[in-house]
Amino acid sequence: MSETRWHYLMDMDGVLVHEEHLIPGVDAFLGELTAAGTPYMVLTNNSIRTPRDLRARLLASGLDIPESRIWTSALATAKFLAEQRPGGTAYVVGESGLTTALHEAGYVMTDNDPDYVVLGETRTYSFEAITTAIRLIERGSRFIATNPDPTGPSKEGSLPATGAVAALIREATGRSPYYVGKPNSLMMRSALRALGAHSESTLMIGDRMDTDVVCGLEAGLKTILVLSGITTRESMEHFPYRPTLVLDSVADLLGHTEAPFA
Repeated sequence: MSETRWHYLMDMDGVLVHEEHLIPGVDAFLGELTAAGTPYMVLTNNSIRTPRDLRARLLASGLDIPESRIWTSALATAKFLAEQRPGGTAYVVGESGLTTALHEAGYVMTDNDPDYVVLGETRTYSFEAITTAIRLIERGSRFIATNPDPTGPSKEGSLPATGAVAALIREATGRSPYYVGKPNSLMMRSALRALGAHSESTLMIGDRMDTDVVCGLEAGLKTILVLSGITTRESMEHFPYRPTLVLDSVADLLGHTEAPFA
């Protein structure tokens, strides 16, 4: 194992930061990866922000991560749709992270008989926009959602997220969305391609068993669960699968990034 040159995929919230606060030791961990020339990519199911916006957010927390090292469910969704139906049309319920990714993939945003209704995350879900989405799906538009997360974090507590709104639309239309983001291994594989890496030499670091770890397993990656976010040692035992390694945080990898399983 120690002779393998590892590539790293890692979740953002719960692994690198909590809201706007840096998790202790993360800056040193990323510094060690950078100094060794170890390729890595930060993944997030959040489709609200563009990689540029996320870079600014992380920079304010004390992490200097290039845009090219950030892969979002919005980027994965745009890539998927561009491959499925190049130059297509979409009605989008979401924010700039999603609309920008789709525009850059050659998509046209429209509410006039679009190929797809694409649901992403937003902090200001509009009942009017959701109603339009329902009617377009009823008329035949295909239903895509960036990720299935039912809630997202905020300083005040949980917020309804993409999965919760997708459930509303599903109940109204009888049509289930195709989710592109984690735990769909499609997002992991698209991140691997963006990184130029192979699954056999890549590991996934995440704080959730139900998205990060299962997604990594299904994509053929080694997985590391960190206990700095959602999953605890107790809740981990409820799942029928296990990560390759369990650590308190990425700080435990300091000095071992080239041979994490030694």
